[in-house]
Amino acid sequence: MTPLYYAISFVLVGFHNVLGDIFGPTSGLAWVLSIIGLTLVVRAALIPLFVKQIKSSRNMQLIQPKVRELQKKYGHDREKLAQETMALYKDSGTNPFASCLPILLQMPIFLALFRILDQAARNPETKRGLMTPELNEQLRSAVFAGGKISDTFLNADGIEVRVLAAVLVLAMTATTFLTQRQLMSKNMPADALSGPYAQQQKMLLYVLPVVFAVGGIAFPVGVLFYWTTSNLWTMGQQFYVIRNNPAPGTPAAKAKEDRDRAKGKLPAGEVIATETVVEEKPQPPRQQPQRQTKAQRQAKTPAKPPVKPQASKNKKKKR
Repeated sequence: MTPLYYAISFVLVGFHNVLGDIFGPTSGLAWVLSIIGLTLVVRAALIPLFVKQIKSSRNMQLIQPKVRELQKKYGHDREKLAQETMALYKDSGTNPFASCLPILLQMPIFLALFRILDQAARNPETKRGLMTPELNEQLRSAVFAGGKISDTFLNADGIEVRVLAAVLVLAMTATTFLTQRQLMSKNMPADALSGPYAQQQKMLLYVLPVVFAVGGIAFPVGVLFYWTTSNLWTMGQQFYVIRNNPAPGTPAAKAKEDRDRAKGKLPAGEVIATETVVEEKPQPPRQQPQRQTKAQRQAKTPAKPPVKPQASKNKKKKR
């Protein structure tokens, strides 16, 4: 984690050097804005992965009819079903794990920031990354909206910190829920709202907010600012993508078509061409020719007309 401590503290201290000159080095506002600046830098660096996540999520939606066909066809053979499903993912350029990459890559950063803030609160004399004892002391004593940003809901001394932490936990939980609901209600086709993938999305819709709400009471206020800002970034970024490049056959695609038609970009009656997935109908099994018996062949063979007897060549001509 040491290289990550240096990377995180480098960005955090860089913002604080600028904002500390404006608001004061011990100002809680300077440190909060520095954490928000760190969040924006991290999320900007993750934009390529977010684009990959959006493409993978769209492909997962579009191939759901084919996935269901494979489940009907190979439901009795799990090994064959897994092989065919992975082949389908490969052919369509879909990575089912790409949707988790932005969250997974943020977790080490989240943990590093948590330890930096915790270090400042518990042991400010120890240096971690570029956070010197002097900066640790400034961070430890920084107060925002009546509460120290290095305190948590559980170990807070005053009611101000608990109120601030509770508000941020609720904001973090609400933004997580709304972001996931935005994706399901506006950018998922009707046929993708059923099946295992849809059940997974519905489970995440309710499980993730609960996880963040329970865990959030143990996070320092500064970490809550980081995660809430990150959620707001995700919500805005996802809103922009859904609005301007929606998945085919979704309510967002219909809304974009209506907007384009209202602006005159799309003639009346014309429908925006969207990529579709054509479901292949299963072909009936080929009938193998069966060997026929002699009696069956004779029954199918047409009867030959009777042959008239010819006069014998040796018959004497009549005189």
